[in-house]
Amino acid sequence: MTSAEVIGQPFVSVVIPVYNDAEGIRMTLESVIDQTYSHEAYEILAVDNNSNDGTRTVIEKYCERYPDLVQLAVEDERQGQSAALNKGIQHAHGSLIAFIDADMTVERTWLEDITKAMSEHDVEYLGCNVNIYIPEGEETYTARYNKISGFPMGEYIKSSHFVGSGCLVVTRNLINEVGPFNGNLDFSFDREFGNRVHAAGFDQHFESDIVMSHPARTSLRSLLSKSIRTGRGKTHLKQRYPERFETRSLSDPRNYLPLHPVRFLSRMMGDNDISMDELIVLYLIGCLSKLVRNLSAVYEQFQSNSSKNG
Repeated sequence: MTSAEVIGQPFVSVVIPVYNDAEGIRMTLESVIDQTYSHEAYEILAVDNNSNDGTRTVIEKYCERYPDLVQLAVEDERQGQSAALNKGIQHAHGSLIAFIDADMTVERTWLEDITKAMSEHDVEYLGCNVNIYIPEGEETYTARYNKISGFPMGEYIKSSHFVGSGCLVVTRNLINEVGPFNGNLDFSFDREFGNRVHAAGFDQHFESDIVMSHPARTSLRSLLSKSIRTGRGKTHLKQRYPERFETRSLSDPRNYLPLHPVRFLSRMMGDNDISMDELIVLYLIGCLSKLVRNLSAVYEQFQSNSSKNG
């Protein structure tokens, strides 16, 4: 038996990047350990990105309990999720590499399902569905907006040729062909990676029936922080790869107008239990998120220009 295949099953390396999230990594490790897939046919690489809380201690306890399954890797030279993911890739032994974010959970058949889907569809880049749920007792307007707007990975892979790194599975062969994530990108590195994979001619498949669960962002601050990262990532990609990432001009007034009310309403129609007052609040949250995202893109462009001129 080799690391490429064990008892007829492809060997899978599960990579979990984490920074200062002791409870999140505990949840994810419990979920990924409790799989129907043979423990001999996969490994779990928890990559600590220089946490300064109790995160590493939690990982070390799982390494002690499951020494043949869970391993700790450390990325303390560069802060950032792309660097942590690449550290996991460096340590991975599997012919398949599955990425999952700390604080996400999966069904017990997750590993069986992803290996089956990749084989049946004959693909080397697979995106999974992400279900946003509201943690018990943390129902807020922000959480509700985040749950409804969600992560439309199916739309992402069709329109932009990528899925988020937290719900992605790739082959070792693909990594060898196109390279790992761009460690110089702090934001939107998963989009750049997926775009590079598509340009290299690899088929990309989205499997809607494989569902991974992610807790909703319950505070407005956390939601807007995500908007800031998205806006900055938009500018990063446009600056570094202008030929690959054409985006609307930052001076276009449409960037700063409120959300189109009819389109917004159509997105909300899937949730029938929304009063008019709630709908107004959710609309305002959406408009604020859009504005912050685009202002962050402008700020990033301004900072870049200042650095060049200074």
